[in-house]
Amino acid sequence: MAAKGVEAAALDALKRGGPGAAEALFEAHTAAELRAVERQLRAGIEGKREELRQMVGERYRDLIEAADTIAEMRLSAELLLEAVRGLQQRRARGRAGGAAADGQRVPGRPTRETIGQPQEKFYCLAAQIQLLLQVPEKIWSAVESAQYLYATQLYLLCCHLHGLLQLESSGSCYSPILARFPILARQVAAASHFRSTILQESKSLLKCQTVLDQAVAEALCSATLLEDSSPRQALADFLLARKSAIQQLLNQPHHDAGIKAQVCSLVELLATTLFQAHALFYTLPEGTLPDPSLPCGLLFSTLETITNQHPAGKGLTVLKEEIKLSSSFKYLPPSVTEFQPTLRTLAHPISQEYLRETLQKWITMCSEDMKSGITNLLIYVKSLKGLAGIRDAVWELLTSESMSQNWETVCHRLLDKPISFWEDLLQQLFLDRLQTLTKEGFDDISSSSRELLLLTVQELEAKFDTSAPNKQILFEHNIASFLWSENPNDLPPDAAWINVASRSQFSKSGLSMKAQAHSPSVQNFCSALDSKLKAKLDDLLSYLPSDSSSSNNTLHVQSRNRSAFDRFADAGTVEELLRSHCIRCVDYVLGCVREKLHHAQDTLQGCTNALHNPKINTVLFMARLCRSMGELCPHLKQCILGKSGCPENVAREPWPLKKVGKGKTQEVNPIKAKWQELKEQLLRDSLSAYQIWSTAVAKVLVKSFTESLLKDEAGSILATATNWEEIEIEEETETGSSVKSKIRLPVQPSWCVQSLLFSLCQEVNRVGGHTLPKSTLQELLKTCRSEVLAGYEKLSEEKQEKKEGKLPITQNRALQLLYDLRYLNIVLTTKNEDTKSSRNKQDSRIERQTDFLESYIDPFDLDVFTPHLNSNLNRLVQQTSVLFGLLTGSETQYTSRSSALTSQELHNILPLASSQIRFGLLPLSMSSSHKTKSALRNTEHNGQTPTAALMRTEETFRPGSLFRQLAAEEEDTAAPSLFKLGWLSSMTK
Repeated sequence: MAAKGVEAAALDALKRGGPGAAEALFEAHTAAELRAVERQLRAGIEGKREELRQMVGERYRDLIEAADTIAEMRLSAELLLEAVRGLQQRRARGRAGGAAADGQRVPGRPTRETIGQPQEKFYCLAAQIQLLLQVPEKIWSAVESAQYLYATQLYLLCCHLHGLLQLESSGSCYSPILARFPILARQVAAASHFRSTILQESKSLLKCQTVLDQAVAEALCSATLLEDSSPRQALADFLLARKSAIQQLLNQPHHDAGIKAQVCSLVELLATTLFQAHALFYTLPEGTLPDPSLPCGLLFSTLETITNQHPAGKGLTVLKEEIKLSSSFKYLPPSVTEFQPTLRTLAHPISQEYLRETLQKWITMCSEDMKSGITNLLIYVKSLKGLAGIRDAVWELLTSESMSQNWETVCHRLLDKPISFWEDLLQQLFLDRLQTLTKEGFDDISSSSRELLLLTVQELEAKFDTSAPNKQILFEHNIASFLWSENPNDLPPDAAWINVASRSQFSKSGLSMKAQAHSPSVQNFCSALDSKLKAKLDDLLSYLPSDSSSSNNTLHVQSRNRSAFDRFADAGTVEELLRSHCIRCVDYVLGCVREKLHHAQDTLQGCTNALHNPKINTVLFMARLCRSMGELCPHLKQCILGKSGCPENVAREPWPLKKVGKGKTQEVNPIKAKWQELKEQLLRDSLSAYQIWSTAVAKVLVKSFTESLLKDEAGSILATATNWEEIEIEEETETGSSVKSKIRLPVQPSWCVQSLLFSLCQEVNRVGGHTLPKSTLQELLKTCRSEVLAGYEKLSEEKQEKKEGKLPITQNRALQLLYDLRYLNIVLTTKNEDTKSSRNKQDSRIERQTDFLESYIDPFDLDVFTPHLNSNLNRLVQQTSVLFGLLTGSETQYTSRSSALTSQELHNILPLASSQIRFGLLPLSMSSSHKTKSALRNTEHNGQTPTAALMRTEETFRPGSLFRQLAAEEEDTAAPSLFKLGWLSSMTK
């Protein structure tokens, strides 16, 4: 194998050649290898020589055969020339002999005319046979060139020739001649197939919608002549062919890209059928002038042209052109040369009533087929954008000049009424498909949202590992850790040069999310839901008008072209479908939320430590989700409001709705009312979730407080005791002298009270107290106050039983308990109670417990202690108004001090701080410093602060007002910078 490889390499190098190829070969190979290469070369040379010999031999034989053929052809040509010369000579001699015989004619001998009569008949028969042999080829040529009417004429002529030959064949003189042409029998058999072929091709032409009206008229004339039918039968054949064409279009293979072409072809076929029915079968009433641009009655005019018997030489006969081309056709009889087809029955025009009824039945029949067929076609359209593309293509087709011209006239003449393919046939099919696509899309959104909700809940309810905490669970459990965590997305990248008012409402910065306590889980869920809604909305907006001008243009085009339609007439229906399915989708999601909340509520009710149960994370997540969905899903609002909810058409509106004053009527937009209803539903679900949380918080915290309150051991009582203040008082004796004495009164609440309030603040702050709804906070305080009173009532019941071994309530303990009760009543009481009856009920419970505790205090001492006790209580409330600010709000911050401001007291600070404070003066949360200045000026001039100003000021003291102030300053472009405020700039130094 190696030797063969070397030889092959050497042979290739030698074949490539070159100046030094041989020398290089001798240098690179041995002598044995060179001999082997030489043997291969010689063997190859001999093989090539043999191939050359064989090729030359074959070519030589071919050349000899060709030379023999050429010689034979030359001999045949010479013989033919000699025969032609002989014929010419005999003809010349015959002419000379005839001239001489004319002078020597003998009377009684037959003349030349008499002798030539049989010859003329022979020539006539020969011409007919020749024509009969040529007609089939002409028929096939006419069929191939789609000249079916001419093919029909030739076929009828062929049948006429068959009849002539068969009739003439009965004579005795023609039998020997016909016997010499057996091919005539074959021609008769072959001609029998022409009729079915021409009929088949003619009727297949009727199915084509692109042929001209004249071609259709000729095809119908062919069928009429071949079947000897009437114009009504021709109308039936025409409509059946078009119905078959519709079925063929509907049964084509379905492809998404070809659905548009199929639907447009169906509409075009219907319109073209009506136009051609008018052009073929409609006849104008007598006295009506024809319109050149709108032909009619082509079938009858064509039949009349073909079958009318004109005088000789004036008609359009079948063989008129053939007579001019060949001299042999002069022997044909007149019945052949002037042949024209005939109808057995007259072609009467179709009445307008029959035409209208037939077309109306055909349209009804085709409409049913097309509705079912197009419905099956639209199944393959998977997007509303594709549906809109098909609708626009149909609109462009019907508004084209070829379709819209004379459409109204044709419909009036044929049907006595206008017809619209869109409204009568397609619009409802498109709306049904649009509804199906919208339903399927929102069903997918609902199912995916449910899966995402369940997955998020599963993650939040997972066991919290303190060694490796999950940030997402940590942020949901403690929103404060999320608020004070840093993230690169806290500020948008264009925050330095784009104003907040100019920024899109869809772009939310991280700081704004934190300020509104939108946790990462809520953001992820709302972002996923909003992206799906945006994709669905963008898809559906392609079916709606882009702007108001397009609708006006559509109306203008519609008034000009009646065959067109208003593409966006069903825009309201489409928006209502979108709105209803979107609301149903949100209701489905809220149903899942309520199901989870119900399950969590059942679990937390039987749990002793509900605040550490993972279900509490689910409850808070649901509460924040329902509160944030309307804001973090802007496309949800667009889906419900439709075009009016687009960003350029809607200004920002706050979450709470302003109530309309009494006596004023507000116009209610039904669409906006649905959006408001959905927002209220979301808010109700959010409040119900917060209520579950507040109930669990109140139950756990007040339970611990009640346990500490009911402990009757001396150690437990001392463990909850706090510092008392020693006050020196001066009293007047009976003699009129004054006596100084010292009393001790509580100045701080018990440790269990402080622990309760501080834990309550911690829980409120942990869930984002600045964004907690006011009603939820009031409900929490109300529940805590009721549970605290229940604890005091239980204490009074136990002390009234006077069991042995129980420590009695001393005067000092009664003072502390009374001080705690009054302090808790102040802190946990809100001004906005639900009803007056509930407030009276709480007050009566407080009075009973106060009377019970005061019964353990000496009445004389109580009179002495009460003023000092009230002073200590007021000072305590003021000092703890910031510490417990999330609970007290603005109601206990003594905002009425603003009405007593003087020029000597310009600072709005926390008053009566008796001990040395570590920080500087802490400002109250005011919206801006200019409000204080304006209030001061109003005080100096008017002597009192207006009530409206006080109400506006009270709104600023709500929990989290500082965050709302920052947001308001960020959105208000005319407001000064926050760092221009004195107190804030001093804090930043």
